[in-house]
Amino acid sequence: MPGPLHALALKHRELLKFAVVGGTAFLVDNTVFYGLKLTVLEPKPVTAKIIAVLVATIVSYVLNREWSFRTRGGRERRHEAALFFLVSGVGLVLSSAPLWISRYVFRLETPDVSLLTQEIADFVSAQIIGTLIAMVFRFWALRKWVFPDEKARSGSVRLAPAPYSTDKAA
Repeated sequence: MPGPLHALALKHRELLKFAVVGGTAFLVDNTVFYGLKLTVLEPKPVTAKIIAVLVATIVSYVLNREWSFRTRGGRERRHEAALFFLVSGVGLVLSSAPLWISRYVFRLETPDVSLLTQEIADFVSAQIIGTLIAMVFRFWALRKWVFPDEKARSGSVRLAPAPYSTDKAA
């Protein structure tokens, strides 16, 4: 990897790891959502979406805890998990709201529109718009409350070298 790109990747490694975990959770979410929506929960797409998000959230917690934010935190696991699922509950509402609006406010469902239009509207509202809104919220909330920087929480202050330091390494 070229030097500047490598430095950029290192600087934003948490964000990149969070994105990989998010991509994995996105695939889980889509698989469960369409598996349910096209079979047993065909008349209940919002219920299918909620179940899919719950399954993806469990996968996301494990991967984020053990990989993305493994150097952060320091909380008791039960407390951390409770905060994670609380933040994810808000994310669930945020990710489901565009689908609910699409279906029940804009009435983008059969027989008012074609099946193709309904499916495109479901995908765009639930899987694109809802996921993006929830992703931005989750990244911010996970870093702030669930996996905070332990140094920042304890009130530690990083000292910068003095402007007139004689230390050559500073």
